[in-house]
Amino acid sequence: MTKNKLSHQPRVASFGAAPDNFWYRFFSSQRFLAIIGLVFLVVIIFPLAKAYSQRRLVENEINEVKKQISDYENQNQQLKELASYLQSEQSLEEQARLNLNMKKPGEAVVVIEGSKNNVVSIGAASSDENVSNLVKWWRYYFN
Repeated sequence: MTKNKLSHQPRVASFGAAPDNFWYRFFSSQRFLAIIGLVFLVVIIFPLAKAYSQRRLVENEINEVKKQISDYENQNQQLKELASYLQSEQSLEEQARLNLNMKKPGEAVVVIEGSKNNVVSIGAASSDENVSNLVKWWRYYFN
Protein backbone atom coordinates (compact mmCIF):
# COMPACT_ATOMS: atom_id res chain seq x y z
CA MET A 1 0.00 0.00 0.00
CA THR A 2 1.23 3.25 -0.91
CA LYS A 3 0.43 6.22 1.02
CA ASN A 4 -1.02 9.13 -0.69
CA LYS A 5 0.59 12.41 0.00
CA LEU A 6 -2.78 14.08 0.10
CA SER A 7 -4.04 15.06 3.43
CA HIS A 8 -7.42 14.21 4.78
CA GLN A 9 -8.50 17.79 5.36
CA PRO A 10 -11.87 18.78 3.97
CA ARG A 11 -11.94 20.90 0.89
CA VAL A 12 -13.32 24.44 1.04
CA ALA A 13 -15.02 25.94 -1.97
CA SER A 14 -13.23 29.20 -2.65
CA PHE A 15 -15.14 30.28 -5.76
CA GLY A 16 -12.03 31.46 -7.46
CA ALA A 17 -10.48 33.33 -4.51
CA ALA A 18 -8.05 32.07 -2.01
CA PRO A 19 -8.94 32.56 1.68
CA ASP A 20 -5.72 34.45 2.12
CA ASN A 21 -6.72 37.09 -0.43
CA PHE A 22 -7.17 40.64 1.05
CA TRP A 23 -10.44 41.39 -0.76
CA TYR A 24 -11.96 38.07 0.20
CA ARG A 25 -11.17 38.70 3.86
CA PHE A 26 -12.40 42.34 3.62
CA PHE A 27 -15.79 41.47 2.10
CA SER A 28 -16.37 38.66 4.56
CA SER A 29 -15.38 40.70 7.62
CA GLN A 30 -17.66 42.43 10.15
CA ARG A 31 -16.19 45.81 9.22
CA PHE A 32 -17.53 45.52 5.71
CA LEU A 33 -20.97 44.64 7.04
CA ALA A 34 -20.84 47.65 9.41
CA ILE A 35 -19.85 49.98 6.57
CA ILE A 36 -22.66 48.63 4.38
CA GLY A 37 -25.08 49.12 7.30
CA LEU A 38 -23.94 52.73 7.84
CA VAL A 39 -24.27 53.54 4.15
CA PHE A 40 -27.75 52.02 4.16
CA LEU A 41 -28.72 54.13 7.21
CA VAL A 42 -27.38 57.32 5.62
CA VAL A 43 -29.27 56.58 2.41
CA ILE A 44 -32.47 56.11 4.43
CA ILE A 45 -32.05 58.92 7.00
CA PHE A 46 -31.41 61.87 4.65
CA PRO A 47 -34.66 61.50 2.66
CA LEU A 48 -36.56 60.96 5.92
CA ALA A 49 -35.08 64.12 7.42
CA LYS A 50 -35.95 66.10 4.29
CA ALA A 51 -39.52 64.79 4.31
CA TYR A 52 -39.85 65.61 8.02
CA SER A 53 -38.66 69.20 7.51
CA GLN A 54 -41.05 69.67 4.59
CA ARG A 55 -43.88 68.28 6.71
CA ARG A 56 -43.09 70.76 9.48
CA LEU A 57 -43.12 73.63 6.95
CA VAL A 58 -46.49 72.51 5.61
CA GLU A 59 -47.91 72.18 9.14
CA ASN A 60 -46.72 75.70 9.99
CA GLU A 61 -48.31 77.04 6.82
CA ILE A 62 -51.56 75.23 7.63
CA ASN A 63 -51.57 76.76 11.13
CA GLU A 64 -51.03 80.24 9.67
CA VAL A 65 -53.89 79.74 7.21
CA LYS A 66 -56.16 78.50 10.01
CA LYS A 67 -55.32 81.62 12.02
CA GLN A 68 -56.12 83.82 9.02
CA ILE A 69 -59.41 81.99 8.57
CA SER A 70 -60.39 82.59 12.19
CA ASP A 71 -59.42 86.28 11.86
CA TYR A 72 -61.56 86.61 8.72
CA GLU A 73 -64.45 84.84 10.43
CA ASN A 74 -64.24 87.27 13.36
CA GLN A 75 -64.10 90.22 10.97
CA ASN A 76 -67.05 88.80 9.04
CA GLN A 77 -69.05 88.47 12.27
CA GLN A 78 -68.26 92.07 13.22
CA LEU A 79 -69.33 93.28 9.76
CA LYS A 80 -72.60 91.32 10.04
CA GLU A 81 -73.28 92.96 13.41
CA LEU A 82 -72.49 96.40 11.95
CA ALA A 83 -74.78 95.76 8.97
CA SER A 84 -77.64 94.67 11.24
CA TYR A 85 -77.10 97.77 13.41
CA LEU A 86 -77.07 100.08 10.39
CA GLN A 87 -80.39 98.58 9.25
CA SER A 88 -82.00 99.09 12.65
CA GLU A 89 -84.36 101.94 13.62
CA GLN A 90 -81.84 103.24 16.18
CA SER A 91 -79.19 103.73 13.49
CA LEU A 92 -81.64 105.44 11.15
CA GLU A 93 -82.69 107.83 13.92
CA GLU A 94 -79.06 108.57 14.83
CA GLN A 95 -78.09 109.27 11.21
CA ALA A 96 -81.12 111.51 10.75
CA ARG A 97 -80.18 113.50 13.86
CA LEU A 98 -76.49 113.86 12.98
CA ASN A 99 -76.49 114.30 9.22
CA LEU A 100 -79.89 115.77 8.44
CA ASN A 101 -80.36 117.89 11.60
CA MET A 102 -83.75 116.34 12.23
CA LYS A 103 -85.51 116.12 15.57
CA LYS A 104 -88.45 114.34 17.12
CA PRO A 105 -91.62 116.28 17.81
CA GLY A 106 -91.36 118.06 21.15
CA GLU A 107 -87.53 118.04 21.26
CA ALA A 108 -85.34 121.12 21.34
CA VAL A 109 -82.12 121.09 19.32
CA VAL A 110 -79.04 122.76 20.77
CA VAL A 111 -76.03 123.30 18.50
CA ILE A 112 -72.68 124.05 20.10
CA GLU A 113 -70.08 125.24 17.65
CA GLY A 114 -66.40 125.94 18.21
CA SER A 115 -63.27 124.01 18.82
CA LYS A 116 -62.32 122.29 22.03
CA ASN A 117 -59.56 124.84 22.71
CA ASN A 118 -61.87 127.85 22.78
CA VAL A 119 -63.26 128.16 26.27
CA VAL A 120 -65.14 131.36 26.89
CA SER A 121 -66.01 132.41 30.41
CA ILE A 122 -68.99 134.54 31.28
CA GLY A 123 -66.83 137.43 32.48
CA ALA A 124 -64.89 137.54 29.20
CA ALA A 125 -68.08 137.67 27.19
CA SER A 126 -69.21 140.84 28.97
CA SER A 127 -65.84 142.53 28.42
CA ASP A 128 -65.96 141.64 24.68
CA GLU A 129 -69.00 143.85 24.27
CA ASN A 130 -66.85 146.97 24.72
CA VAL A 131 -64.16 145.84 22.25
CA SER A 132 -64.24 147.13 18.68
CA ASN A 133 -65.23 144.97 15.78
CA LEU A 134 -61.75 145.15 14.30
CA VAL A 135 -60.23 143.64 17.47
CA LYS A 136 -62.88 140.93 17.54
CA TRP A 137 -62.07 139.97 13.95
CA TRP A 138 -58.32 140.02 14.74
CA ARG A 139 -58.88 137.65 17.70
CA TYR A 140 -61.14 135.43 15.61
CA TYR A 141 -58.55 134.86 12.88
CA PHE A 142 -55.26 134.97 14.79
CA ASN A 143 -56.06 133.48 18.20
